Amino acid sequence: MSLRRLLAWVAVFVCVGLAALGFIIFVIGMLIELADGITQPLEPYLSPVAQMSLAGLCLSASMILLGFFLVGILLARQSRRYGAGYGEAYRLIQNMQFPQAIQLLERVRAGGKITPDLLMLLTSAYAYNGQLAKAQETADRAVQLFPGDAGAYMTLANGYRMQASYGEAALALQAAAQLSPAQPIIWAELGFVQQLAGEHDSAIESFKHAALYSMPSMYAVRVNYYLSKHFQKLGEDDDARGATERMIDTQHGLQAWKSTLRALEGTAYGSLLNYELEKIEVAIGEAQTRSKQPA
Repeated sequence: MSLRRLLAWVAVFVCVGLAALGFIIFVIGMLIELADGITQPLEPYLSPVAQMSLAGLCLSASMILLGFFLVGILLARQSRRYGAGYGEAYRLIQNMQFPQAIQLLERVRAGGKITPDLLMLLTSAYAYNGQLAKAQETADRAVQLFPGDAGAYMTLANGYRMQASYGEAALALQAAAQLSPAQPIIWAELGFVQQLAGEHDSAIESFKHAALYSMPSMYAVRVNYYLSKHFQKLGEDDDARGATERMIDTQHGLQAWKSTLRALEGTAYGSLLNYELEKIEVAIGEAQTRSKQPA
């Protein structure tokens, strides 16, 4: 986050705080004024307490208006940052209309609105469309433009993964994890490619890092599948039971991965992902069957 954006958000929170303070002053002042009105007749002029209450109300209203104004500016800047076609391109990729998505994203990029997320979408669209050389070029460009952004290295890893270069993808994700160590999705993605690269022990450590944080169901179900197998192998029953329960609780996350399989059809990564999802579904079915059996 840039310094200007950070200051803008600080200003928003300050406005909210002052608005709350002004409203509290107004309420307290009105309560005092009403209490005085019970014991003695009201004066024909505003008392200092009433004046203070009205001042608090004005402060609250002013800060609310200023807060809305600042939030509007931030949203407008974000819209300009991503470009008008960002959401539409994502929809086109979801619908497997890759040439149209590429055309739209290239037009956004030509307009100078380049972000790590934009390049990640463009890398994916190129890769799904079979243009692996352009996908790799775009991924490399992301790192060149944004060397301090973890998302740029995730883009690079995605390009390598689509080419079944899992070792290189793992190195890129390790760089991303160093830049943003508290992001569970990065650790989960790192574990997935390490697993594909045959680095099983390293993958388990990455999954353990990911499990320290809350993560979307689509990642949690796969992470806990591998952790449950690992703990079962070691005979650590309590940890295995906990990972299995979390895997079952987040099994709906598998649908998100299944929706990408059509786009990955015919690729080595797509075949491996499909095989993994099938194994996870079998593991979930077996675990649910065991839980229904009497102790």
